[in-house]
Amino acid sequence: MKKILVIALAGLCLVGCKSKKATSEAYKGDVEVNVPCTGKEYQSDKKAFRAFGEGYSTDMTIARNKALTNARAELATQIGATIKRMTDNYASSYQQGIEEEAKSRFQDMVRNVVDQKLSGTIVVCDKLMRTQDNKFRAYVVVELNGDDLLEDIANKVSNDDKLRIDYEYEKFKKEFEKEMGK
Repeated sequence: MKKILVIALAGLCLVGCKSKKATSEAYKGDVEVNVPCTGKEYQSDKKAFRAFGEGYSTDMTIARNKALTNARAELATQIGATIKRMTDNYASSYQQGIEEEAKSRFQDMVRNVVDQKLSGTIVVCDKLMRTQDNKFRAYVVVELNGDDLLEDIANKVSNDDKLRIDYEYEKFKKEFEKEMGK
């Protein structure tokens, strides 16, 4: 019985060792790629939203425009997700019976503010590379200041009589800052 157990264990070890070797060989020859405009300093933080975009074209300007468009689309997605979480948290903490209509109007208004703000994003990294096939690859990171966005949202809400009734700025700001800190 002991011989069978020893043989079974030896067989398992050989199978385990072979699978590790096969796995490491699958990555053999892989080379780390350093992509411009990436890294911790280009990620969103509690002060600002940041997003990366890449563009590729035979034309330098088109490559950069594609990168900017991709970065702004990513930024809009990030902000939209953050605002949705924040407004859900805000609505549930503010009052149990907040009208669905008010919440929906608020989210629509925020979307409009974000759309307007995206055109005013700041480019914090902009790199252009010529590829081996004589094309261009552009890398861009855009940034949108969280405090500026919060201020614009507050101004827009204060101009809407119905939303102003259902909206409490300090609680909203607290939720916004909590989401920015994530």
